[in-house]
Amino acid sequence: MHRTRLGRTALEVSRLCLGTLNLGVNTTKEDAFGLLDRALDEGVNYLDTANHYGWQVYRGMTEDLLGEWFSQGGGRREKAVLATKVYNPMSDWPNDSGLSARHIIASCEDSLRRLRTDWIDVLQMHHVDRNAPWEEIWQAMEVLTFQGKIRYVGSSNFAGWHLAAAQESARQRNRLGLVSEQCLYNLVTRHVEMELIPAAVAYGIGVFAWSPLHGGLLGGVLRKLEEGSAVKSGRGRAMVVLDRHREMIARYEKLCDEAGLHPAELGLAWVLARPGVSGVVIGPRTVGHLLGAKRALELELDPDLLKELDAMFPPVGNGGPAPEAWAW
Repeated sequence: MHRTRLGRTALEVSRLCLGTLNLGVNTTKEDAFGLLDRALDEGVNYLDTANHYGWQVYRGMTEDLLGEWFSQGGGRREKAVLATKVYNPMSDWPNDSGLSARHIIASCEDSLRRLRTDWIDVLQMHHVDRNAPWEEIWQAMEVLTFQGKIRYVGSSNFAGWHLAAAQESARQRNRLGLVSEQCLYNLVTRHVEMELIPAAVAYGIGVFAWSPLHGGLLGGVLRKLEEGSAVKSGRGRAMVVLDRHREMIARYEKLCDEAGLHPAELGLAWVLARPGVSGVVIGPRTVGHLLGAKRALELELDPDLLKELDAMFPPVGNGGPAPEAWAW
């Protein structure tokens, strides 16, 4: 398994991060446990979840499932680098969402209980909170760090200037600040190339792309719909934009056929090869999906193929960082 350092830290993580959004919701508990075990066997040590995952059943269900898996022992918790998130509402009550110091600390303690662990490796802010000052956020994170409950802090769905504001505030406190950012990034959605990724590189923040196949849109969705085998790609994010991008996706799937590549593996390989990207968050439902993602790590993409993909899915702002992309 290919590994990388998480941002500028000494922490070593797999370039494939196993996202748990599907576990227990689109899989059985037994299948989820089997998938988690196989991921560790294949060298995938980075696990990502969130405090509200499993909301389709109840908020916190996925963390409960992971906690039960960890409790089986066998070094499962010790081998895993565990990341979870805070921000989304956990109830309808005030102060049970966002990034207030109260909610950050309470949410972390609840996550520890559900996950049946003493520590979280990376506590991630699931979204920026425009009402929470950075002084309050970093104070809460420092409390949790000093108590030994978290090791690192990450972000998700931030803008480039949010990363800068967070890091400059942390620097004033002589703290490490952010070590990772999870952002939406794939062939269809490339806006993070302009500011987010350049900012992350400048500050030594590791970037992991979530939804690298845009909810299955880049995973052979047209073929699956024709065969009647579409599951995840037959709803959600992929279906929202399919009509708008149908012609482009048809060209993409034809290109994959001509190159002898599976659409999902090419889509993952493209993101993994992008400058500034540490890895991808995958959401497999089966072992086959997991092994397909692992094969993507080994693909070396031909420069001519990359040019065809750029022509098919044009980068925003000519592909350069803002504002350099258009500055004289």
